[in-house]
Amino acid sequence: MAGNGQKVGVLALQGDFREHLAVLRGLGADAVPIRRPAELDEIGGLVIPGGESSVMDKLSRTFGLAEPLREAIAGGLPVYGTCAGLIMLADRILDGIAGQQSLGGLDVSVRRNAFGSQVDSFETDLDIPAVGEEPMHAVFIRAPIVEEVGPAATALARVADGRVVAVEQGNLIGTSFHPEITGDTRFHEYFLSKVRDAARVQWTSFQT
Repeated sequence: MAGNGQKVGVLALQGDFREHLAVLRGLGADAVPIRRPAELDEIGGLVIPGGESSVMDKLSRTFGLAEPLREAIAGGLPVYGTCAGLIMLADRILDGIAGQQSLGGLDVSVRRNAFGSQVDSFETDLDIPAVGEEPMHAVFIRAPIVEEVGPAATALARVADGRVVAVEQGNLIGTSFHPEITGDTRFHEYFLSKVRDAARVQWTSFQT
């Protein structure tokens, strides 16, 4: 199985965290919901789900998770953010509400709800060489867009008009769309490969 029993977390403050837990568990990962700072010490990777980024931001600060999350991200924790999760990982939010903060880590500028409202949700096929040759069917729901990719980050996918909808930087991945609802597990597998690699590096460092 792709997960090999790794313990990974899904931020479970708000949004579609249950869908991510189901996908990860289906891949063999020991996936657990994360709601408290102490729980971060038990995981080797984290998924930040879709939802409402401004609410997620407020709840992460209310529950005392924001700073521990920033420290974990800066320390190399593999993290995969979808939709609102991408916004949470972005260094720059171009149209956040008053006082909205992100966790940062991805050298990108994002725009919230860039494709419009819920009624403007759409689906399309994307070429994403990083996760395989076959196109990926992607679902966009009130999705953000990456308007600027800084030098530290890499674009992984674009929609037909050239706008960026998936990025990575080191152990961090972000997508504007929702692989957790389409049955295509390749992004979750890609994330788990980063978790395995990070654990291997940590073990090697410990041994030496």
